[in-house]
Amino acid sequence: MFLALDQGTTSSRSILFSDDGQILACAQEEIPQIFPEPGWVEQDLERIWQSQLATARRALSEAGVHAREVKAIGIANQRETVALWARKTGRPAANAIVWQDRRTADVCERLKADGWEETIQQKTGLVIDPYFSATKIQWLNQHVGDGDWCVGTIDAFLLFRLTNGRLHATDVTNASRTMLFNIHSIRWDEQLCRLFGVKAEQLPTPLPSDSCFGVTAAEHFGAEIPICGVVGDQQAAAFGQGCTSPGSLKNTYGTGSFLLANIGGKPLRSRHKLLTTLAWQTSQETAYAFEGSVFVAGSAIQWLRDGLGIIQRSDEIEALAASVGDSGGVCFVPAFAGLGAPYWDAYAKGALTGLTRGTGKAHIARAALEAVCLQTLDVVEAMQADCPVPLNELRVDGGMAVNDLLMQMQADVLGLPVVRPSLAETTAFGAAKMAGMPGALEAGRVFEPKATDAWRAELKDRWRDAVHRTRTY
Repeated sequence: MFLALDQGTTSSRSILFSDDGQILACAQEEIPQIFPEPGWVEQDLERIWQSQLATARRALSEAGVHAREVKAIGIANQRETVALWARKTGRPAANAIVWQDRRTADVCERLKADGWEETIQQKTGLVIDPYFSATKIQWLNQHVGDGDWCVGTIDAFLLFRLTNGRLHATDVTNASRTMLFNIHSIRWDEQLCRLFGVKAEQLPTPLPSDSCFGVTAAEHFGAEIPICGVVGDQQAAAFGQGCTSPGSLKNTYGTGSFLLANIGGKPLRSRHKLLTTLAWQTSQETAYAFEGSVFVAGSAIQWLRDGLGIIQRSDEIEALAASVGDSGGVCFVPAFAGLGAPYWDAYAKGALTGLTRGTGKAHIARAALEAVCLQTLDVVEAMQADCPVPLNELRVDGGMAVNDLLMQMQADVLGLPVVRPSLAETTAFGAAKMAGMPGALEAGRVFEPKATDAWRAELKDRWRDAVHRTRTY
């Protein structure tokens, strides 16, 4: 059996798979976010650890499985979120700074003004943005004070705690999201570490995603379990979805939504503000991907629930949106954390446009689903322009992918088939597969586009106008 630890932005989950990829047990625990100031997003690092440990133990217990029966653990994690902890004890030195955090936006603007954009993009494949880890690490080093601190993404913190401090390591996919990692040489970049004031001894050792990362301390599960796969959550989903050939494309709909298109064994440069990132490095291959990050997807639905009270539960959104034939001209740009790809505008603000006296909550609900689809369209169009091979379908996963209306809307907006697998847990599946689990996902349902080109063009024009109104120039 294989145990996948899926540490995400809103929850820690642990899923136990049989060796043919069937789910035997699943346990989940929500992780609250902390908002100390506007634009700041944090999480309790110790709670992340305790929740991940508790769910792993619960999954084993519910399946009646002893740790000795588990062949390997695979880890998938929220990526750019930064952890700082004491090397001797493993105790957090501060809250984790979450990938959505925008506190370093002014630092990023200064870096751009000082002419660092070209160097950073050439070395890392990334654009300068507070989304990535480097400026977060810099902020922590400046504000927490001197100490014998380890720093890393969440996978590195979990590895450290699982091994009781014997291992300070990460995988190359997570390292490639920090803005400190050279994706050509596949190592930490000395020039960038100096730029951001990060000491080499703070950083974890980057290893291939399918490495043997050591074994868990026996006290955690009753016996040692090998850790044989670590991969960032979006790369894990792509790996689980079988996006192993150039041109294969997936989108994960979660708190945000994240598109990865496999571009093969060489790190190509995007001409349309996409990221170039390591898809994975294994004993068999090194693969790269174009990525487009949409900061707000499922969290827009949460805002309709918690902020406006339009719905009581997130799963009510589909029926409410389906109760009207269209959005009535309403356009919703959920730029609550700025805009990601292909705009990269940290200062953009959200907007609802096209409101009339006849606008009802169902129109706003439908506009929110359209916003998820239209943000995806922006990224896919950029990918189609940059990719050396055509993109013929979109493979989908994540919590929002269960929404049939959303998936049909997505196919209509893109003009491409949308393929949803039979198993929803593709991130955990990819982590387990990276750890050595055989098998592949099967397609569950294909949503074929039904809309006309004229409808699609009108919707795109309305969207582009609304986005323009939200931006800073």
